[in-house]
Parts: sequence; structure tokens; C-alpha cells
Amino acid sequence: MQSMTKLNEAEAVALFGNRFLTEMAPSTAFPESGMRPLDALRLVGAELTMEGDPQRNLATFVTTWMEPEAQRIIAENLHRNFIDHAEYPISAEIEQRCVRMLADLFNAPGETTGCRTQGSSEAIMLGALSLKWKWKERRQAEKLSADRPNLVFGGDVHVVWEKFCRYFDVEPRIVPLSENKYTIGPEDVAPHLDENTIGVAAVLGTTFTGHMDDIVGINELLLEVKKQRGLDIPLHVDGASGGFVWPFLYPDSKWDFRLEQVRSINVSGHKYGLVYPGIGWLIFRETADLAKDLVFYENYLGKTDATFTLNFSTGAAMVLAQYYNFVRLGRAGYTYVMSQLQENARALATNLRESGRFEVIGDELEQLPLVAFRLAGKNNAYDESDIAWQLSAERGWMVPAYTLPPNADKVKIMRALVKETMNREQVERLTQDIADACKTLDHKGGATQTEREKAKTGTGY
Repeated sequence: MQSMTKLNEAEAVALFGNRFLTEMAPSTAFPESGMRPLDALRLVGAELTMEGDPQRNLATFVTTWMEPEAQRIIAENLHRNFIDHAEYPISAEIEQRCVRMLADLFNAPGETTGCRTQGSSEAIMLGALSLKWKWKERRQAEKLSADRPNLVFGGDVHVVWEKFCRYFDVEPRIVPLSENKYTIGPEDVAPHLDENTIGVAAVLGTTFTGHMDDIVGINELLLEVKKQRGLDIPLHVDGASGGFVWPFLYPDSKWDFRLEQVRSINVSGHKYGLVYPGIGWLIFRETADLAKDLVFYENYLGKTDATFTLNFSTGAAMVLAQYYNFVRLGRAGYTYVMSQLQENARALATNLRESGRFEVIGDELEQLPLVAFRLAGKNNAYDESDIAWQLSAERGWMVPAYTLPPNADKVKIMRALVKETMNREQVERLTQDIADACKTLDHKGGATQTEREKAKTGTGY
């Protein structure tokens, strides 16, 4: 009987797999040679299996699912460089269509301007830079010094606001929070305003609890300051999360350009705009609110273009995907989606409250489709971080536990985002898994510090 032929390494790899089944993946030195496309695909795929399931990631605000038709648009346009308006003028036109649609959604009173950005972080940087330059223009017109700008915002903002102040030499005047007060209002802002204030930033849908600052009250304060003190201080609304929620769930709630001092708004298309990362938008009330000194003109792509971004080359795919969502869903569709998210969030909040273990925070107020909650009463055996770790370890849910900003940092809460892919059955499953995690912790006590550090938490901007 003929013996089995021994395969050489190349033949074995071709038949059964690739060499990285038994070798470490390249990670430090640049590889000397390449590999077959299939091997590279397997290698990257094997690495990603160690990550969490995006559909169970209730920590991130970022979109984790889009319709197949939208995915096709994205896949077919990944090669398209958005900034090259000479070669891709339709992509540029579609961006401006989106800007005009958002201006309409946010009730801009007339002709306006804006742009797509790489998420809300870039949009906030640009919007705040325009606040600084417009303030500088006013000061110089009055022959006053413009070397001590400050910006007022609450401790409930995303870290990008503090980044802006540090990167661009602006004094941050941060209003601290307090226990049972997790947003800011006019009484908090008033003491911080002076002739060097370039603007006030208010949040529509905070990362921490999903609520909004008292934007109406802050607007009224700024109108009074303009009347009594002659200081025209603009208001920027950080609608990164809420800009695609409030117009559909709370259409009568005034927070946008219906308020006189609101001069600019940012929103993340890759959050409740329902587009994959990363796409953001910056919209001005009117064209005069964009500082002219921040607009640059270039023609080295074959056509003279005005640019107002921190980035240059970037893909057009997510702009096209945003436009797809606008025409696919319209107001009626976005309202339907947000209403379903809100309904499931309320169901989860009710389940957690009725369990007797948890206090739900502010679900009677206008809020993003999420549930912010914490353990009810005193519990010395374990805390919210232990529950987050247990949920991740046992069932793969990523539900963050974190402390609130100063001076509310003694309060630790958990937050579960309700996503478009979460149906009612999953709401009930999550409820049961939280209950099971608590029962396990009742028996064994809290996690060790090492275990807690392994718990998956985080947010996306």
C-alpha cells in the first residue's frame, strides 16, 4: 500500500490554511514579504474576533448598522475623495444639499452655510474657532485688546471642548455640576460672562445622562446681557447626539435657530443620524456667522475651491450615505425610528425600576433614547462597575459605568444606549442578564480591581 505523501509547507498552507495559525502576526517590524489576499483576510478577521460584538455595545453612541443599500453606496464610493470638487462636483453638491436640509431641520431663518466634518469633534473645533475670530473682529473694530478670550460651558460637555481651549489658547470657564443637577442653566452661566467671552456652549443630549442644558434660559440670559451690558455673546449648541433626536421626538422644544443667540450648531451624522463613522456637520445660523478669515481658497486640484475644514482629503462615502438616509427616511422615517428607540428605552427603564434594585435618572424629562441608572440605596458588596464587568464577562454586553463630572463625581451611574438594532426581545434579555449579574454579585461580592479594568466601557464622538 502506497504511503501518504508528505506535503511541504507551501502545499499545506494552500490546502488547509495560513501560517499564522501557528505563527505570531506581524506587529513590530515591517514585513519583508507579503502573503496571499485570502491569508491577509483571514489574519485580520482572526484578530477582530477578539473584539466585542458591536450589536451588544450599548456604550457607544456611534451607529453600528446600516441598510444593505446604504452599505452598497459606501462600498462603491470609498475611493472617491470628497475634497476634489473639480473631479467630483456631485459629491460637493450633495454635501450642500445636506447642509441646506439640516439648516431647514434646525429652523435657520434664511440663507446659511455649513460643511461636513470628521465627526462632531472637528465640527466643534471649527465652530469654536469661528466664535473666537468673530469676537476678535468685534474687539478690533472697537480698538480693544483681543488677547484674553474665554469660553463658557458646563462640566457636562464632551472632552473636545476642553481640547479646543487648550489647543487654541482660550480660557475655559467650566461650570461644575452637582449631585442631582447634571446640566446647566442661565444662573450657572451668568457669573462667568464678560467682555472677553467669545461664546457659550450648551449641550443638547449629554453623554452622561442624555439630557439637555437649559438652552432657552441661557438664550434669554444672553439677550438680557446684550440689552443691559452691550455684550453680544453668541450661543453654540453642541447637538452631537441630540441634533437628530429632538427635531423628531420633541419638535416643539425650542433649542435651535428659533432662539436668537444660537449662531451655530454641530451634529454627528454617525450617531442618531444613523450613518457609520465618521461624519459630522456644522451649520451656521447665517453666512455672516462664519468668520471670513477661516475660509481658504486653493486651486491645485484644478478648480478654485473655498475650504473651511481642519482636514483636507477625506472620503465622500459617508456624505453620500447621509444623503441616502435623508431621502430614504425623511421626517416621517426619522420620527418613526426615534420613536421606536424611545419606546424600547422606556421599556428598559420601567423594567430596571420595577426590579427594585435601580434608580432611573431623569426618564421623565426630554432625553436621548437611553437609560441612565444606578443602584438604589446603599450597597457595600458591589457597585455599578462590578455590574458592568459581570455583564461583559457573562453575556458580552458593553454597558459603561462611570462617575459624573465635578462636582457630581461622587455619583456613579450606568448608561445603556438603545440602538436601532435592539428589539423588544433584546430589551427583555438585557433586563434578565442585568438581574442575573446582580444575583451572581450577591453571591460572590464585587469584582477585583483587575477584573474591573477589563470591563469594556467608552463613548464615541
